[in-house]
Amino acid sequence: MQRCEVCFRHCLIQEGKTGVCGARTCKDGTVVAANYGRISSAALDPVEKKPLKMFRPGKKVLSIGSFGCNLRCPFCQNSEISWSDEALTLMWEADTYTPEEVVNRAARLVSAGNIGVAFTYNEPLVGYEFVRDTAKLAHEAGLENVLVTNGTASATVFNEIAPYIDAMNIDLKAFTDGFYRDLIDGDLAMVKDFIESAAGSCHVELTTLIIPSYNDSEEEIDALSSWVAELEIKTGKKIPLHITRFFPRFHMTDRPATPVADVIKLAEVASKHLEYVFTGNI
Repeated sequence: MQRCEVCFRHCLIQEGKTGVCGARTCKDGTVVAANYGRISSAALDPVEKKPLKMFRPGKKVLSIGSFGCNLRCPFCQNSEISWSDEALTLMWEADTYTPEEVVNRAARLVSAGNIGVAFTYNEPLVGYEFVRDTAKLAHEAGLENVLVTNGTASATVFNEIAPYIDAMNIDLKAFTDGFYRDLIDGDLAMVKDFIESAAGSCHVELTTLIIPSYNDSEEEIDALSSWVAELEIKTGKKIPLHITRFFPRFHMTDRPATPVADVIKLAEVASKHLEYVFTGNI
Protein backbone atom coordinates (compact mmCIF):
# COMPACT_ATOMS: atom_id res chain seq x y z
CA MET A 1 0.00 0.00 0.00
CA GLN A 2 1.43 3.35 -1.09
CA ARG A 3 0.29 6.96 -1.05
CA CYS A 4 -0.24 8.82 -4.33
CA GLU A 5 0.97 12.42 -4.36
CA VAL A 6 -0.52 13.62 -7.67
CA CYS A 7 -3.29 15.72 -6.15
CA PHE A 8 -4.90 16.89 -2.92
CA ARG A 9 -6.52 13.51 -2.29
CA HIS A 10 -3.27 11.73 -1.37
CA CYS A 11 -4.96 8.39 -1.99
CA LEU A 12 -3.54 5.43 -0.07
CA ILE A 13 -3.62 2.75 -2.77
CA GLN A 14 -3.49 -0.98 -2.09
CA GLU A 15 -1.47 -3.26 -4.34
CA GLY A 16 -3.39 -3.85 -7.56
CA LYS A 17 -6.12 -1.33 -6.70
CA THR A 18 -6.68 2.20 -8.02
CA GLY A 19 -7.14 5.61 -6.44
CA VAL A 20 -10.24 7.79 -6.73
CA CYS A 21 -9.22 8.87 -10.23
CA GLY A 22 -9.35 5.29 -11.45
CA ALA A 23 -6.12 5.84 -13.35
CA ARG A 24 -3.38 5.37 -10.76
CA THR A 25 -2.55 2.02 -9.22
CA CYS A 26 -0.02 0.43 -6.92
CA LYS A 27 2.25 -2.04 -8.68
CA ASP A 28 5.09 -3.81 -6.88
CA GLY A 29 4.89 -1.25 -4.10
CA THR A 30 5.05 1.80 -6.38
CA VAL A 31 2.25 4.13 -7.48
CA VAL A 32 2.15 4.24 -11.29
CA ALA A 33 -0.22 5.36 -14.05
CA ALA A 34 -2.45 2.42 -14.95
CA ASN A 35 -3.68 4.40 -17.95
CA TYR A 36 -0.19 5.01 -19.38
CA GLY A 37 -0.53 5.13 -23.17
CA ARG A 38 -4.15 3.97 -23.13
CA ILE A 39 -5.79 6.24 -25.69
CA SER A 40 -9.57 6.59 -25.58
CA SER A 41 -9.92 9.42 -28.10
CA ALA A 42 -7.86 11.05 -30.83
CA ALA A 43 -8.67 13.78 -33.33
CA LEU A 44 -7.00 16.52 -35.34
CA ASP A 45 -8.80 19.50 -33.80
CA PRO A 46 -8.65 23.23 -34.43
CA VAL A 47 -6.56 24.80 -31.67
CA GLU A 48 -9.52 27.08 -30.94
CA LYS A 49 -11.53 24.04 -29.82
CA LYS A 50 -9.36 23.49 -26.69
CA PRO A 51 -10.37 26.37 -26.26
CA LEU A 52 -7.35 28.53 -27.05
CA LYS A 53 -8.12 31.80 -28.78
CA MET A 54 -4.70 33.43 -28.58
CA PHE A 55 -2.29 30.58 -29.22
CA ARG A 56 -1.55 29.50 -32.80
CA PRO A 57 -4.93 30.65 -34.20
CA GLY A 58 -5.93 28.93 -37.39
CA LYS A 59 -3.75 25.90 -36.69
CA LYS A 60 -4.69 22.35 -35.73
CA VAL A 61 -3.40 20.03 -33.04
CA LEU A 62 -3.44 16.26 -32.64
CA SER A 63 -5.64 15.85 -29.57
CA ILE A 64 -5.49 12.70 -27.48
CA GLY A 65 -7.23 11.57 -24.33
CA SER A 66 -7.08 8.63 -21.97
CA PHE A 67 -9.29 7.60 -19.03
CA GLY A 68 -9.79 8.78 -15.49
CA CYS A 69 -10.31 11.99 -13.52
CA ASN A 70 -9.63 13.11 -9.96
CA LEU A 71 -12.69 15.40 -9.74
CA ARG A 72 -16.35 14.41 -9.53
CA CYS A 73 -18.16 17.02 -11.58
CA PRO A 74 -21.80 15.90 -11.91
CA PHE A 75 -22.03 17.98 -15.10
CA CYS A 76 -19.06 16.28 -16.82
CA GLN A 77 -19.06 16.65 -20.60
CA ASN A 78 -16.82 13.60 -21.10
CA SER A 79 -18.18 11.20 -18.51
CA GLU A 80 -17.70 8.20 -20.75
CA ILE A 81 -13.93 8.54 -20.34
CA SER A 82 -13.64 10.37 -17.00
CA TRP A 83 -15.20 8.78 -13.92
CA SER A 84 -18.34 6.96 -15.00
CA ASP A 85 -18.60 3.19 -14.53
CA GLU A 86 -18.18 2.91 -18.29
CA ALA A 87 -14.93 4.87 -18.25
CA LEU A 88 -13.31 2.85 -15.51
CA THR A 89 -14.25 -0.38 -17.27
CA LEU A 90 -13.27 0.56 -20.80
CA MET A 91 -9.83 1.74 -19.68
CA TRP A 92 -8.61 -1.81 -19.41
CA GLU A 93 -9.79 -2.58 -22.96
CA ALA A 94 -8.26 0.43 -24.72
CA ASP A 95 -5.39 0.16 -27.16
CA THR A 96 -2.01 1.23 -25.82
CA TYR A 97 0.36 3.55 -27.68
CA THR A 98 3.91 4.58 -26.93
CA PRO A 99 5.01 8.21 -26.77
CA GLU A 100 7.06 7.56 -29.92
CA GLU A 101 3.99 6.39 -31.82
CA VAL A 102 1.99 9.48 -30.80
CA VAL A 103 4.79 11.87 -31.77
CA ASN A 104 5.40 10.11 -35.08
CA ARG A 105 1.71 10.45 -35.88
CA ALA A 106 1.75 14.14 -34.92
CA ALA A 107 4.78 14.75 -37.13
CA ARG A 108 3.09 13.15 -40.12
CA LEU A 109 0.17 15.55 -39.68
CA VAL A 110 2.26 18.71 -39.85
CA SER A 111 1.46 18.99 -43.55
CA ALA A 112 -2.24 19.15 -42.56
CA GLY A 113 -1.63 22.15 -40.31
CA ASN A 114 -0.78 20.27 -37.12
CA ILE A 115 1.42 22.07 -34.57
CA GLY A 116 1.91 19.16 -32.18
CA VAL A 117 0.04 17.29 -29.45
CA ALA A 118 -2.79 18.30 -27.11
CA PHE A 119 -3.45 16.27 -23.97
CA THR A 120 -7.16 16.65 -23.35
CA TYR A 121 -10.65 15.05 -23.13
CA ASN A 122 -10.19 13.29 -19.76
CA GLU A 123 -7.95 14.74 -17.01
CA PRO A 124 -4.46 14.27 -18.47
CA LEU A 125 -2.51 14.81 -15.26
CA VAL A 126 -3.80 11.70 -13.51
CA GLY A 127 -1.45 10.05 -16.01
CA TYR A 128 1.14 12.82 -16.05
CA GLU A 129 4.00 10.43 -16.82
CA PHE A 130 2.65 9.81 -20.32
CA VAL A 131 2.14 13.55 -20.82
CA ARG A 132 5.72 14.24 -19.72
CA ASP A 133 7.30 11.51 -21.83
CA THR A 134 5.30 12.29 -24.96
CA ALA A 135 5.63 16.07 -24.67
CA LYS A 136 9.40 15.79 -24.21
CA LEU A 137 9.69 13.77 -27.43
CA ALA A 138 7.39 16.20 -29.22
CA HIS A 139 9.67 19.11 -28.31
CA GLU A 140 12.67 17.18 -29.53
CA ALA A 141 10.81 16.72 -32.84
CA GLY A 142 10.15 20.47 -33.12
CA LEU A 143 6.47 20.18 -32.18
CA GLU A 144 4.45 22.09 -29.58
CA ASN A 145 2.37 20.79 -26.70
CA VAL A 146 -1.00 21.87 -25.33
CA LEU A 147 -2.49 20.76 -22.01
CA VAL A 148 -6.19 20.99 -21.15
CA THR A 149 -6.57 20.35 -17.43
CA ASN A 150 -8.62 20.95 -14.31
CA GLY A 151 -5.44 22.19 -12.64
CA THR A 152 -5.86 19.92 -9.64
CA ALA A 153 -2.30 18.67 -9.43
CA SER A 154 0.61 19.09 -7.06
CA ALA A 155 3.64 21.30 -7.57
CA THR A 156 5.70 18.15 -8.07
CA VAL A 157 3.54 17.10 -11.01
CA PHE A 158 3.61 20.62 -12.44
CA ASN A 159 7.39 20.70 -12.32
CA GLU A 160 7.55 17.38 -14.17
CA ILE A 161 5.51 18.56 -17.14
CA ALA A 162 6.09 22.33 -17.23
CA PRO A 163 9.32 22.35 -19.27
CA TYR A 164 7.51 20.71 -22.19
CA ILE A 165 4.13 22.50 -22.27
CA ASP A 166 3.68 25.53 -24.55
CA ALA A 167 0.06 26.39 -23.77
CA MET A 168 -2.61 25.39 -21.28
CA ASN A 169 -6.33 25.83 -20.96
CA ILE A 170 -7.17 25.39 -17.28
CA ASP A 171 -10.67 25.02 -15.89
CA LEU A 172 -11.33 27.52 -13.13
CA LYS A 173 -14.71 25.98 -12.45
CA ALA A 174 -15.83 28.53 -9.87
CA PHE A 175 -14.35 30.90 -7.33
CA THR A 176 -15.72 29.60 -4.04
CA ASP A 177 -14.40 26.88 -1.79
CA GLY A 178 -17.95 25.63 -1.37
CA PHE A 179 -18.40 24.90 -5.07
CA TYR A 180 -15.16 22.94 -5.24
CA ARG A 181 -15.71 21.12 -1.93
CA ASP A 182 -19.43 20.37 -2.07
CA LEU A 183 -20.28 20.03 -5.75
CA ILE A 184 -17.19 18.57 -7.44
CA ASP A 185 -15.17 17.24 -4.49
CA GLY A 186 -12.18 19.36 -5.41
CA ASP A 187 -9.72 21.88 -4.00
CA LEU A 188 -9.83 25.50 -5.17
CA ALA A 189 -6.57 26.45 -3.46
CA MET A 190 -4.64 23.79 -5.40
CA VAL A 191 -6.16 25.00 -8.68
CA LYS A 192 -5.24 28.63 -7.96
CA ASP A 193 -1.66 27.62 -7.11
CA PHE A 194 -1.45 25.58 -10.33
CA ILE A 195 -2.79 28.47 -12.42
CA GLU A 196 -0.30 30.87 -10.88
CA SER A 197 2.60 28.52 -11.63
CA ALA A 198 1.38 27.89 -15.17
CA ALA A 199 0.93 31.58 -15.94
CA GLY A 200 4.58 32.12 -15.17
CA SER A 201 5.64 29.21 -17.36
CA CYS A 202 3.65 29.22 -20.62
CA HIS A 203 0.64 30.70 -22.42
CA VAL A 204 -2.47 30.20 -20.26
CA GLU A 205 -6.17 30.61 -20.94
CA LEU A 206 -8.90 29.86 -18.41
CA THR A 207 -12.41 28.45 -18.79
CA THR A 208 -15.35 28.89 -16.42
CA LEU A 209 -18.54 26.96 -17.17
CA ILE A 210 -21.52 28.92 -15.88
CA ILE A 211 -24.02 26.68 -14.06
CA PRO A 212 -27.35 28.24 -13.05
CA SER A 213 -27.65 28.80 -9.29
CA TYR A 214 -24.15 27.49 -8.58
CA ASN A 215 -21.56 29.93 -9.95
CA ASP A 216 -23.60 32.41 -11.98
CA SER A 217 -23.62 35.46 -9.71
CA GLU A 218 -22.09 38.70 -10.90
CA GLU A 219 -20.27 38.99 -7.56
CA GLU A 220 -18.47 35.68 -8.04
CA ILE A 221 -17.39 36.40 -11.62
CA ASP A 222 -16.27 39.86 -10.57
CA ALA A 223 -14.07 38.32 -7.85
CA LEU A 224 -12.78 35.64 -10.20
CA SER A 225 -11.84 38.03 -12.99
CA SER A 226 -10.31 40.48 -10.51
CA TRP A 227 -8.02 37.71 -9.23
CA VAL A 228 -7.02 36.84 -12.82
CA ALA A 229 -6.28 40.51 -13.48
CA GLU A 230 -3.98 40.59 -10.46
CA LEU A 231 -2.22 37.53 -11.84
CA GLU A 232 -1.77 39.28 -15.18
CA ILE A 233 -0.03 42.15 -13.43
CA LYS A 234 2.17 39.75 -11.46
CA THR A 235 3.26 37.74 -14.51
CA GLY A 236 3.20 40.51 -17.11
CA LYS A 237 1.10 38.26 -19.37
CA LYS A 238 -2.45 38.43 -20.68
CA ILE A 239 -4.66 35.57 -19.50
CA PRO A 240 -7.81 35.18 -21.63
CA LEU A 241 -10.94 33.99 -19.85
CA HIS A 242 -13.62 31.88 -21.54
CA ILE A 243 -17.12 32.19 -20.04
CA THR A 244 -19.06 29.21 -21.36
CA ARG A 245 -22.63 28.00 -21.32
CA PHE A 246 -23.71 24.92 -19.36
CA PHE A 247 -25.93 22.24 -20.89
CA PRO A 248 -27.59 19.46 -18.86
CA ARG A 249 -25.27 16.43 -18.83
CA PHE A 250 -24.39 13.28 -16.91
CA HIS A 251 -25.75 13.53 -13.34
CA MET A 252 -26.92 17.14 -13.66
CA THR A 253 -30.04 17.14 -15.77
CA ASP A 254 -32.23 18.85 -13.19
CA ARG A 255 -31.78 22.34 -14.61
CA PRO A 256 -31.97 23.96 -18.04
CA ALA A 257 -29.06 25.25 -20.05
CA THR A 258 -27.61 28.57 -18.94
CA PRO A 259 -29.51 31.45 -20.54
CA VAL A 260 -27.43 33.03 -23.28
CA ALA A 261 -28.12 36.46 -21.84
CA ASP A 262 -26.56 35.40 -18.54
CA VAL A 263 -23.37 34.24 -20.23
CA ILE A 264 -23.09 37.53 -22.11
CA LYS A 265 -23.77 39.57 -18.98
CA LEU A 266 -21.14 37.70 -16.96
CA ALA A 267 -18.63 38.14 -19.77
CA GLU A 268 -19.31 41.88 -19.56
CA VAL A 269 -18.65 41.75 -15.80
CA ALA A 270 -15.34 39.98 -16.37
CA SER A 271 -14.42 42.50 -19.07
CA LYS A 272 -14.29 45.21 -16.43
CA HIS A 273 -11.05 43.61 -15.24
CA LEU A 274 -9.74 41.67 -18.25
CA GLU A 275 -8.94 42.69 -21.80
CA TYR A 276 -9.65 39.29 -23.32
CA VAL A 277 -12.94 37.62 -22.40
CA PHE A 278 -14.64 35.16 -24.73
CA THR A 279 -18.05 33.49 -24.63
CA GLY A 280 -18.56 29.85 -25.52
CA ASN A 281 -21.37 27.41 -26.35
CA ILE A 282 -23.82 30.19 -27.20
